[in-house]
Amino acid sequence: MLTVEQIAPRRIIPVVVIEDYLLATPLRGALIGGGLQCAEITCRTSAAIEAITAMAEDPDFLVGAGTVTTADQVERVVRAGARFVVCPGLSAAVVRACADAGVTCVPGTVTATEVMRAVELGVTTVKFFPAETNGGLAAITALGGPFPDVRFVPTGGIRLSSLGTYLASQAVAAVGGTWLTPLEAQRSGDFASIERLVAEAMAVAEDAA
Repeated sequence: MLTVEQIAPRRIIPVVVIEDYLLATPLRGALIGGGLQCAEITCRTSAAIEAITAMAEDPDFLVGAGTVTTADQVERVVRAGARFVVCPGLSAAVVRACADAGVTCVPGTVTATEVMRAVELGVTTVKFFPAETNGGLAAITALGGPFPDVRFVPTGGIRLSSLGTYLASQAVAAVGGTWLTPLEAQRSGDFASIERLVAEAMAVAEDAA
């Protein structure tokens, strides 16, 4: 299975809410143009499965599924082409389904108890969600004390202005964010602005490296 470092070597994962699967291909082009080769397509819309399939047509682009909450969803997104799965919370059934399917699972945690359960399931990279409303980097740093071998992928409320602070932490494996692919830009076909947002984030990542 892929590690988060392989999925997002530049430590940024775009969290994409997509309403029309026909936008998946130009959106992928904008992400690549800005310097990224991965995306997490959230299963919050009816277009998600078809969007995953469309993005996965490029074998060099790592597409994953987000907002996965059941084992049945794991089967559907993997069949569509997802190579990693991100969850808002921690479900043993979902973690096991991902292991059976041979795909990376990044379950959501916000408490020490949830991190302990993830470790018991063999997971050492977890999502920290929603990040900003649950203490942000200060909370991640505190959790990193008792769990030095666990790394976090914070998402939720993070923007370009706070990206560098998160990436400076050794406890942070990567940062996810919806700000990189705003729905307004997708709806208007303004993929140039999405490419620009990605390039700006990449510049921050370079400075934090």
